[in-house]
Amino acid sequence: MRRMILLSVSLMLCMVGMAQEKKFSPEKFEADLAAYITKEAKLTNEEAAKFFPLLREMHQKQRGLYKRMRQAGKERPASEEGCANAISERDRLDIELKKLEQCYHKKMVQVLPASKVYDAIKAENQFHRRMMKGWQKGRHH
Repeated sequence: MRRMILLSVSLMLCMVGMAQEKKFSPEKFEADLAAYITKEAKLTNEEAAKFFPLLREMHQKQRGLYKRMRQAGKERPASEEGCANAISERDRLDIELKKLEQCYHKKMVQVLPASKVYDAIKAENQFHRRMMKGWQKGRHH
């Protein structure tokens, strides 16, 4: 779970870095992601039409949680009690994020075969890793 959260947060940081270095286009990113998932998961046009609205909806809700996580971690609390509360809040948001994914994965399995959803989830993770690697290579040159 932590690995997925770190990957997601890293991706968001990557997007911010890319926006500063190159003109990052969220529309192009989404289109590239959709094309990659469609190809790797071998989705038909009909399957893609059912899958991607759910994926976009999930991503929108995830962004809201990531924003709350960033806000919660902006400043270090001054007291031990404050730090303990911040840790609890971060844990609660992590669990909420995972429950959100679980909920949407269940919805996705209702409209596509589980094997296609599995392949789509795997493809999305691969896409994000490739984007991170590309961004890192660009930063070092």
